[in-house]
Amino acid sequence: MFRLMISQAKKHPSLTPLFLFIGAGGTGAAFVCLVLLNPDVCWDKKNNPEPWNKLGPDGQYKFVAVSMEPTAS
Repeated sequence: MFRLMISQAKKHPSLTPLFLFIGAGGTGAAFVCLVLLNPDVCWDKKNNPEPWNKLGPDGQYKFVAVSMEPTAS
């Protein structure tokens, strides 16, 4: 498959950016999937339907934790 892509890119150089952008998009999608595989995500809802009950006091269960306390300047 890669040999065919290389031969097509040699015959038609205008396809090179297309291959690069498709490769970058696939790599980015794979990276996002790997980032989302953190232990805070509940993948097994059958055995652990309420995973937020097992979080410790320092566990963050929000996407962003916003502190409403003013900072000293």
